[in-house]
Amino acid sequence: MFVNREKELQRLSAALQSVESKLIVIYGRRRLGKSTLLKQLLAEKDVYFSADLRSKPLQIAAVASTIEKIVPGFAKIIYPDWESLFTHFNHVLNQKTTLVLDEFPYLVKNSPELPSVIQKITDNKMNDKYNLILCGSSQQMMYSITLDSTSPLYGRCDEIIKVRPMSIYWLREYLSVNNIQAVEEYSIWGGVPRYWEIRKTGEHLEKAVKYNLLDPDGVLYDEPERLIRDEMRTSVLALSILSLIATGSNRISEIAGRLGKPATQLSRIMALLIDLGYIRREIPFGALLKSSKKTLYKIADPFVNFYFTFIMSNKSSLEYGLSDQIWEEIRSKTAPYVAFQWEELCRSAVPLLPFPETRFNQAFRWWGTGPDRKMMEVDVVAESLDKKTLLMAEVKWADHISFHEIATQLNRKCEKVPFAKNKKIIKAIFLKYPLKETTGDFLIFYPEDVINALK
Repeated sequence: MFVNREKELQRLSAALQSVESKLIVIYGRRRLGKSTLLKQLLAEKDVYFSADLRSKPLQIAAVASTIEKIVPGFAKIIYPDWESLFTHFNHVLNQKTTLVLDEFPYLVKNSPELPSVIQKITDNKMNDKYNLILCGSSQQMMYSITLDSTSPLYGRCDEIIKVRPMSIYWLREYLSVNNIQAVEEYSIWGGVPRYWEIRKTGEHLEKAVKYNLLDPDGVLYDEPERLIRDEMRTSVLALSILSLIATGSNRISEIAGRLGKPATQLSRIMALLIDLGYIRREIPFGALLKSSKKTLYKIADPFVNFYFTFIMSNKSSLEYGLSDQIWEEIRSKTAPYVAFQWEELCRSAVPLLPFPETRFNQAFRWWGTGPDRKMMEVDVVAESLDKKTLLMAEVKWADHISFHEIATQLNRKCEKVPFAKNKKIIKAIFLKYPLKETTGDFLIFYPEDVINALK
C-alpha cells in the first residue's frame, strides 16, 4: 500500500539525483510506511537491506549477500568489519547507486562503532559512488545515533526526514468513505497507513474493530504496547501515564498523585512521550507554555487514544471473549469520543481554511473566568497573522442542533472573554450536518471543509 507521501518522495528524489553522494536519515514510528516509501523510491540498481538482531558477523554477511544481487561475487569475500564492506562496495561499483540500511538501530545494537565508521566513510568521501540511507522505527535511538550533538553523525546528514502520520484527507480517499464517516474512522485509526490497510479488510467498522482490536489474537490488540516497548527499556510507567490521561487525569499533579510519585519524577518521561508524538500539552489561548499553571496533557494520536480509552481497561474482559459486550460499551460512548477528535481536527484546520481577507495562526481552546467570575470555555480561538482579528468558534458533533442556541451562546462568550478588547471578531461554527437556515454573521464549516483543508 502506498498513499501520497509526495513531499517526502520529492525531497528524497532530488537528493538522490545529485552528483555528490548523500547521507540521508529517515525515521518515524512503526507502521507509517517508511519501508514502503523507500521501495517506491529505489531502482533495481539500488540495495535495500532490513536489519535484525543477529550478531555483527552475520549482519555483515547478510548485507554482503544483499549487495551480491547487483554486484556478482561480492559475498564471496569475508569482510572482517563494516569499513571493509563499505569501502569494497564503493570500489567495485561502476554506476551510482543507493544503499539503504533499514532498522538501523538493530545494526548499532551489535555494532556500536558503526556510526563512527559511517562518519569516517562520509568525511573521507569513501562512498562517492553510492548514497547511504539510514532508516529506523525507534525514534529515540535514531535521534541519539544520528541527530544528537554527541553523535559522530551529527551535522553530517544531507537530509533528515521524519515520517509523520498522514492527514484525514488521505484516509477518506483510501477508504472511499464520506466526510462524516471519515471523521469517525479517523477517530479510531488515526493517520497510520498500515492501520487503514488493516481496516479496509473488514466489511464495516464494527467488524474491523472487533476482529483487529477486541480479539486477543487481533493484529492490533497489543499494538500501542509494542510501540512503547520499541522506545523504552521498561514500558510500565509510560503505559500507566497513557492510561491515566485517557481516563481523565490531565494535570501533572493528578497523574503524579495517581501514580504515587512526585511530579518532578515524571518530567523526563512526559517530555519523551511528547517528543515521540504520543501525548501533547494543551494550554488555553493566550497562555505561555513554559509558565502556564493551566497546562493539561492529552493523548495526541487518535489510535493510541482510542486504545487507552476503550481497550486497555477492558483487557480482562476481552481475554474472556466478551468482545460483543465491550463493543456495545464502546458504541454507547462513541459520540462524545468522536466529538473530541472532531474538535481537534477543527482546530488543526484553522490556519489552512480560506477565511475572507485574513489568515489565522494556530488555534487553541480557551477556558477561564468571565467578568461574573463564572467558568467559561470557547472551543476554538485563534489570532490573525496581523494580530488585529480574533476567530472565535463553537464546535458541535450532533445529528440535531439548535442554531439559535449555539449562536446565542457564542455571542455571549465573545462579549465576556477578557482578551477580545479592541479586536475585530470573526465568529464561526463547526457542524456535523448542514443547516437548513442560519442567521447573523456566522461562518459555518462542515466536515468536508475541514478535511479538504487538511490535505
